[in-house]
Amino acid sequence: MRIAVAGGTGVVGRHVVEAARGRGHEVVVLARSQGVDLSAGAGLDLAGVQAVVDVTSIRTTSGRSATRFFTEVTRHLLAAERAAGVGHHLVLSIVGLDDAPYGYYAGKAAQERLVQAGEVPWTLLRATQFHEFAGQVHERMRLGPVALVPAMRSQPIAAREVAARLVALAEAGPAGRVPDLAGPREERMAELSRRWAAATGVRGRVLELPVPGRFGRALRDGTLLARPGSQHGEQTFEQWLTAGRAHPGQ
Repeated sequence: MRIAVAGGTGVVGRHVVEAARGRGHEVVVLARSQGVDLSAGAGLDLAGVQAVVDVTSIRTTSGRSATRFFTEVTRHLLAAERAAGVGHHLVLSIVGLDDAPYGYYAGKAAQERLVQAGEVPWTLLRATQFHEFAGQVHERMRLGPVALVPAMRSQPIAAREVAARLVALAEAGPAGRVPDLAGPREERMAELSRRWAAATGVRGRVLELPVPGRFGRALRDGTLLARPGSQHGEQTFEQWLTAGRAHPGQ
C-alpha cells in the first residue's frame, strides 16, 4: 500500500512513517522539508496513494489561527485526494475536545467536521496526550528556574502506539469514528513534568497551577481522560522514561 503521511516529520508523524515502512508500505511524507506546503496546497501530489494519514499540528493557543490552519490543510488534502482517487482519509484528533473550550481544540473540531462532511471515505481516531506532552508543557511554561504546570489529569500514551494504531487503521480501510485510544493509567501533569525534568537533567522547581475558567475545570475534572469503550496502550510514562524516549530524537 502507498500511504501519505501529512505532518510526517512531527512527534507522532515520524513514528507513523517508521511503522508504515516497517510493515512494508511505501510512504510519501507530506511536510515542508519535503517541498510540500499543506496550508497553501503547494507541492501536494497524491498519485498512486491509497490512504492519507493526517497528523499535522500547529503550535498555537489561538482558536482563529488553529481553525484557519486545520481548515486550510484539510481542504487541500481532501481536494487532492478526490483528484487522485484516494479512497481513505485518516485523521488523528483529541479525546474530550468537544467539552474543553480551548483555541487549539476549536481548530481540531473544525478539522473533524470537514472530514466527516467530505466525499472521501474516512476514519477518525481520537487519542489522549502523548508522553512527550509533559516535556512540552514544562518548556513552554517555564519562567526562569520555575515551571508553572497546569493542574491537569492526564492519561498519556506513547506516540509509537498511536502511530501503530493509525497504520493498522489505514490497512483496514475506512471505518468512521473508531474507539478512542488512551494510555494505560491516569497521571497528574505536574508530577509527569517533575519526572521528565529529573530524567532529562532539567533543574528547577515545578509548581502546579490551577487554570481558571471552563477550560481549567475541564483539565481537572477528567474531561480529557478515556471514556468507556476506549482502547488502551501498554507503555506507561515511567517505562517511556526508562527507555530513554524523553530525549530529543527518540
